[in-house]
Amino acid sequence: MDIRKIKQLIELLENSDVSEIEITEGEERVRISRNQVAAQAIYQAPIPAANFQVPAAAPMAQAALSAEKVEPTGKLIRSPMVGTFYSAPSPDADNFVKIGQEIKTGDTVCIIEAMKMFNRIEAEFGGKIKEILVENGQPVEYDEPLFVLE
Repeated sequence: MDIRKIKQLIELLENSDVSEIEITEGEERVRISRNQVAAQAIYQAPIPAANFQVPAAAPMAQAALSAEKVEPTGKLIRSPMVGTFYSAPSPDADNFVKIGQEIKTGDTVCIIEAMKMFNRIEAEFGGKIKEILVENGQPVEYDEPLFVLE
């Protein structure tokens, strides 16, 4: 790959909100990513209490954030990869599972699209679907809880 193209990619990354870019040309592959540690440190700087005023909505926002971090109880089916969650095999098809449905080990519970590959996710254990924690089309992280079983 030409060094001028790599410099253009770096400039493109610097002038946008994109944190990572990967380009493949034939057998050559270039991946450029920003250093996120420095950006995070800026947001963690202490703010003097005398100049800080809490907006009226802040307590509700903090309550919502703390509610999101609560780990659900019960048997959890977690995402084995980073990707996009799909609850059905196609947009017009029925969902793989519904709340209240009994499933057994090996049943397909969803699809996660990762790198243009559609991966069927199977239940590691059986039980009754108590809660579905992810919405269709939502991005998921590795080890993120997807379903709660009784």
